[in-house]
Amino acid sequence: MLTAISFVGFTLFVALFSWYKLRKENLRSRDGYFLGGRSLTGGVIAGSMLLTNISTEHLIGMNGSAYKNGMIIIAWEVTSAIALVIAALYFLPIYLRLGLATIPQYLAIRYDDTTKTIVSLLLMLSFVFTLLPIVLYTGAINLESIFDVSEVFHITKTQGIWLTVITIGVIGSVYAILGGLKAVAYSDMINAVGLMIGGLLVPIFALWDIGSGDVAAGMGKVYEAIPDKFNVIGAEDSALPFSTLFTGLMINQLYFWGMNQTIIQRALGAKNMAEAQKGLLYTGIFKILIPLIIVLPGVIAFYYYGEQYYSDQDYIYPVLVKKVLPLSLIGFFAAVVLGAVLSTFNSVLNSASTIFSLDIYKKIIQPSASDSKLVKVGKLSSLILAVVSILIAPMVANAPEGLYQLMQQLNGIFFIPIASVLIAGFFIPKVSAAGAKAGLLVGFVFYLVTTFWIAVDIHFIHIWGIEFLLNLAVMYLVSMRYPSQSPVISTQGPLNLQEWKYAKPLSLALCLVTVLIYWWLGR
Repeated sequence: MLTAISFVGFTLFVALFSWYKLRKENLRSRDGYFLGGRSLTGGVIAGSMLLTNISTEHLIGMNGSAYKNGMIIIAWEVTSAIALVIAALYFLPIYLRLGLATIPQYLAIRYDDTTKTIVSLLLMLSFVFTLLPIVLYTGAINLESIFDVSEVFHITKTQGIWLTVITIGVIGSVYAILGGLKAVAYSDMINAVGLMIGGLLVPIFALWDIGSGDVAAGMGKVYEAIPDKFNVIGAEDSALPFSTLFTGLMINQLYFWGMNQTIIQRALGAKNMAEAQKGLLYTGIFKILIPLIIVLPGVIAFYYYGEQYYSDQDYIYPVLVKKVLPLSLIGFFAAVVLGAVLSTFNSVLNSASTIFSLDIYKKIIQPSASDSKLVKVGKLSSLILAVVSILIAPMVANAPEGLYQLMQQLNGIFFIPIASVLIAGFFIPKVSAAGAKAGLLVGFVFYLVTTFWIAVDIHFIHIWGIEFLLNLAVMYLVSMRYPSQSPVISTQGPLNLQEWKYAKPLSLALCLVTVLIYWWLGR
């Protein structure tokens, strides 16, 4: 009973808070619905970016991976801080100066409309077939485990997960479709606070239990029992070799934090440059701290259970939660989990509808469409995407290397080719529209062949790095044969572009802390 009360209470609080903040907003205009009226502040941006990123694929997937592989997987998190620094200092000024609403719009300005349309379609595919289904499925695993949905309704576990997937999908769709970006951002901000509190309670209660009332003593016991699990330097045959930090991993991080529509759309909705930079750099601070929530519990779980759950690593986190949290807090934690799932789900829906409405429908199907028409199209496309994602979600079960690893492998199909084209656009003026299209095609085919067709004995993140260099070479050579005049990009966007005065000092601090983490835990 306490579990249900705390779950419903926190969930209703988030919904009512979001409604209260939006009750006077104009959600019929394009900027109002898709960009939150370009009025978001640094704290709201950071909270929304964090919750858009951190969902149950992290709580479930990364803790499951940490349980099996140890602390080496923190590289996915702490290196994000460096990518966020680069995005805040270099990419944001370009985007905001151009007044972009979507990242594909940059491709239209830098290359041509065809390149933009191809990337827009690739992004839509990546949302529907990789991110959304995995988010829904991992959320369903967690909530099914916490509430025993299958037992309550006297159905099979598979049916319980299906029911939970549908429920999450419907609730998330309501947030995204009715409220637009601002509803997503405000609900994310509250859920981010809940995630930090609820997520930290899991390792704290576990270490309190292990240390007999002393958290520090509990941490000491865990370290003494399994010191190898705390090493952050992954061997070449591990799930995440240390060498990947210098090949494909940083390319992926740069794309995800600086070029990914789902993430960067929050910054595009900022009220000015300073608030956008605050949002990204505050997120960098959270990304350095977040392993306490999405990595450490997995290591602690190994202390409790050893290799018992190695064949079902994605179930270890719910098992740990039910073991260490008191009943009165499990409902609150479940609400936090639901909030994390909804955040990522509705954020991706909102970004997908933005891309479809502004980059596909407005440019190809009906160029004369009014703002109100675009908002209606966005809502309809969100609904269709939600239904397709719900149908696909249960198909991602039983990933051999865990759901998080599966998600990253699938993301590579889309992320690296798109990142190659964007980075070439930023740094290599000679790359033409023909070169960009060739790079997209070669990168797409190369990754599919080397990852899913031919058995190549190279870690998939190293393949990202090889693919990136190959794409750049192809783009440059094709551009030499089919050159185009480099565009003059000088459009002035609608925002104040004065930078935040603490942007560079905080950026330097984030980079130093990242290096120190590897120096400290890698000895």
